[in-house]
Amino acid sequence: QVQLVESGGGLVQAGGSLRLSCAASGRTFSTYAMGWFRQAPGKEREFVAAVGWSGGSTYYADSVKGRLTISRDNAKNTVYLQMSSLTPEDTAVYYCARSIRYSFPTTSSTYFDSWGQGTQVTVSS
Repeated sequence: QVQLVESGGGLVQAGGSLRLSCAASGRTFSTYAMGWFRQAPGKEREFVAAVGWSGGSTYYADSVKGRLTISRDNAKNTVYLQMSSLTPEDTAVYYCARSIRYSFPTTSSTYFDSWGQGTQVTVSS
């Protein structure tokens, strides 16, 4: 397994931006697709975005298309989530995870492992 550590969360006003980072340990980072999920209080964890192993393929939940951008730097073993035009509905704990499924995209959390501890994003109105 790989260890994942998210960072970059915080409090931001509606319309603002944040960039989340997810640093991974291990030598196999570049061979796996990666994803971001989020979980708001009282709600189930939901898929946000995924990026293929090379970074050339990306996929987004409809709710974040055009506002969030996922990317990765395999030389740094890091995946990013650039967030802009944030709304209070984006408030959640954001998690990154590794896809264990060969096909892309995969949006079900069932096919992701090595979850990080999460980073809190709070958007005030």
